[in-house]
Amino acid sequence: MARTTDGSAGDADYGRIGASYADYRRPDARIAAVMEQALAGARTVVNVGAGTGSYESQAFEVTAVEPSATMRSQRSAHLSPAIDAVAEALPFPDDAFDAAMTTYSVHQWSDLKAGLREMRRVSRGPVVVLGGDPDRVCDYWLHEYAPRMMEIEARRYPSIREIADALGGTVEVTQVPIPFDCTDGFIEAYYGRPERLLDPEARKACSAWSFVDEQLAGQYVEALREAIESGAWDARHGHLRDQPYYDGSLVLIRALPEQ
Repeated sequence: MARTTDGSAGDADYGRIGASYADYRRPDARIAAVMEQALAGARTVVNVGAGTGSYESQAFEVTAVEPSATMRSQRSAHLSPAIDAVAEALPFPDDAFDAAMTTYSVHQWSDLKAGLREMRRVSRGPVVVLGGDPDRVCDYWLHEYAPRMMEIEARRYPSIREIADALGGTVEVTQVPIPFDCTDGFIEAYYGRPERLLDPEARKACSAWSFVDEQLAGQYVEALREAIESGAWDARHGHLRDQPYYDGSLVLIRALPEQ
């Protein structure tokens, strides 16, 4: 498995794009509550592809796994240090944890099925995956301004069926509403605040922007800037500025083991 100098093991190089990640990708309390409910009843939880530690609830004893040194270095002081390992080869015995979780991570793994099988192997209970539904990615308004980028992003996301089949057991899928003032700056978090995507650091914290070249990304940003300044964005999407939640591509998949 190829890893970057930083240790990143998926398709995004967080040594290059992740320096300000903790500032722009802060866990949102409402999304955190959904994750915590999905893990209810567990005491020990492994967080795979843990990044800076978003959504690691103090209600659980969390063991974090993160290959990127850049991400590990940005973990808050109140969190335990993350183990340098990859999803596809978790360094734990079978049934080591009550539950396993991963957030915004599976679409970046080099071997999705291997990683999910590893999560299932080390968890006695539920495996919880927070991520994106590829069938809904291009429904978002940003596709109008950055079509190739959003299409690449949709192709990166595994289907819900792929995830469910790899995990097996009883699978529940829940769409997670995105709050207007979401503090976790993934692309849809700015559904009613398009100006936020004019900030280069905010864009850098969304790995999707790293999959198009700088010239094309610049064209996309200028198209969005022009639409905002001319009022064209508001003419088409201004109602989103008053919409408290957005039902986008964010989903939570919870798989219970076979009995």
